[in-house]
Amino acid sequence: MADKKTKGRQKIEMKKIESEDGRLITFSKRRSGIYKKASELVTLTGSEIAILVFSQSGKPFSFGHPSIEAVANRFVGLNQPANDNTHPLVEAHRLVRINELNQQHNELLRQLEEEKEREKVLKQMRRGKETQPRWWETTVDELNHQELLQMDATIDNLHKTFLAKLNEKTAAASSSMAPPMYFHHK
Repeated sequence: MADKKTKGRQKIEMKKIESEDGRLITFSKRRSGIYKKASELVTLTGSEIAILVFSQSGKPFSFGHPSIEAVANRFVGLNQPANDNTHPLVEAHRLVRINELNQQHNELLRQLEEEKEREKVLKQMRRGKETQPRWWETTVDELNHQELLQMDATIDNLHKTFLAKLNEKTAAASSSMAPPMYFHHK
């Protein structure tokens, strides 16, 4: 039997960093989060951006739009390289799309603010109703003649509705063996 020249598949321990509150967070997860935010910034503003990150082991990682080289050259004052192949129509379309997305974003923010205001008004209305006694909780001694008549009519309507529902459910539940029971309003 021949000796193995390799160790085969082995588990590689991912390097982790510990955050200030003690949670373990992988470098790659944090790096991808930064890249995602940079991409959102580019989409929303049309900015050019370059990010260079070094891992704990010193390995460089980069993100750039339109590219790291283009942003670095612009940063140090060099002109755009001659191989910039962005077609003016493509660039114009990109700028229009960014403008449309910004308008949609602003409209959604406006709608969100309206909904927050509506929620605030509803909460205030609910609080106001909670402080007022319900008509059935008011003592009879506190009501005048007209309010007593109105309460009597309301209770009478409630009683009629209750009896109608009770008769409906009784008829539905009754079997063919037992005659249905009907309740009447006096």
